Parts: sequence; structure tokens; C-alpha cells
Amino acid sequence: MVPSHYPHLTLAFGLLGNIVSFMVFLSPLPTFYKVYKKKSTEGFQSIPYVVGLFSAMLWIYYALLKGNAMLLITINSVGVFIQTFYIVVFLIYAPPKARMESVKLIMAFIVVGFGLIVLLTQFLVKGAKQGVIVGWICLVFSLCVFVAPLGVLRQVIKTKSVEYMPILLSLALTLSAVMWFFYGLLLGDFNIAIPNTLGFTFGIIQMILYFVYKNKKPVINEKITEYRERMSMDEPRGVVPDIKDQNTIDMVKLNVLIPSGNVPNNIPQGVVRNHTIEVAA
Repeated sequence: MVPSHYPHLTLAFGLLGNIVSFMVFLSPLPTFYKVYKKKSTEGFQSIPYVVGLFSAMLWIYYALLKGNAMLLITINSVGVFIQTFYIVVFLIYAPPKARMESVKLIMAFIVVGFGLIVLLTQFLVKGAKQGVIVGWICLVFSLCVFVAPLGVLRQVIKTKSVEYMPILLSLALTLSAVMWFFYGLLLGDFNIAIPNTLGFTFGIIQMILYFVYKNKKPVINEKITEYRERMSMDEPRGVVPDIKDQNTIDMVKLNVLIPSGNVPNNIPQGVVRNHTIEVAA
């Protein structure tokens, strides 16, 4: 890492990145408030928060090895605290099966994954190579995280619905990627800059899709309407069926969103969740 030729500009982008990333870290708070009020996780999964914690710890370790990246340490330290809070709340209110799966995830990512990275780089690698190797790990992991929205984009196009792609969160993630891209570029650290090119590219695509489909009639609603009309044709004339069983409608939604035979066993009927992983850099 070389010193920036524009230290004030680098500082400005780093501070803006901290502010926007902090807002992104706080975005799941309404969800966890609902979890607290209902005393149930209601089909939500802990994967985004465990992965977010792992990512924050990895970037802190990288920043400590490389030096001259204090703003990476500050925001990811906040990220470690917030993601840990989310995980603790999840473990308190999750059913036993989901709780055990979360513990396994924590062991796999935090204890085994992060622990092995630290041990191997400390005892098998010396000097500046430590930062280089950890930097590549951060780069590859961040690229994988930023590719995750492809599933959401496919879902939006298929269902013609932006229900699972909130525009404010997409905007915040795009701004965050832009800030960290310029911070990494000005700092001369391409392990930070390169993954964020994907971040703001996918963010822009998400916002374009939002404005394309925000006024479209969702395929889900069309399927439900078809179902109601088919049921009404089977009833005696003058009798309109009253579909009181919400699970019937939910299963129609589920069949649209997830191909038959591919529904995971641990997702309750009618529950389709979309999660966003909060990554600071």
C-alpha cells in the first residue's frame, strides 16, 4: 500500500464510507425489533449476520497487517459489535433447530475459518506477504458477497415485483460501494477498490430494475387472481368462494418464487425471505 497523493480526498471518502456503511449496518434494526416484539425469528436466517461478522473481522485483520487504513478499522469494529448484537438476539428468539444451525455457522466461519486464516498467516507466512495473502482472501470473499444480489435480480425479473428489493437499501449499498471504491483507489489498495466496482455496478442495476418494475403488476398477484377465477368456475353459479386459508395463497406465491421440488425443508410454508449482507468495504 502506498501513501495517497490526495490525503484530504482519501480521508473524505473514508469518512463518507464510514457514515453510509454505518447506516447500512443499522438497516436490519426494524426486523430485529419485530423479532423482539413477537419473540420469534419467523423463518429469518442468521447467515447474513454471521457472514457480515466474519467479513468485518477479516477486514480489521487486513487493515492491522497493512497499516494506514484506520478508517477500515473504525467502521468494521462498529460492524463487529452490531453484527454480534444481531446474532445474540437471533439466538435468543430462534427455535432450537435454527439456533443449532446458527451455532454451526458461527463455528464454521468465525472459529474455524477466521481462526485458520490468522494461525496460518501468522506461523507460515512472514513479513509483508501476510498482508498480501489476507488481502487476496478479502478480495475474493468480497467479490462473492457482491455477486449475491444476482439472485435478487433474477427474482425481480421473474416475478415483476420489487417487494424484496427495497430501493433505499439498494441506494445506500450503492453509495457505500462508491465511497469505498474511491477510498481504495486513492489509497492505492486495489483489494478494497476492485470488489466495490461490482458493488456499485449491481447497485445501479438494482435501482434501474426497481424503476422498471415498481408499477408492474406482480406475477404473484396474477397467479392468485387466476387461482380465484378457477375456483369460482368450479362453484355453483352465484356462489363466490371465500379463500380464508392464507396458506393456500402463500403456497401460490411460493410456487412462483421457488421451482417445485427445490423448497428447503427449514423454510416454513409461504415464507420467502431475502437478506442483505452488510459489508463495510
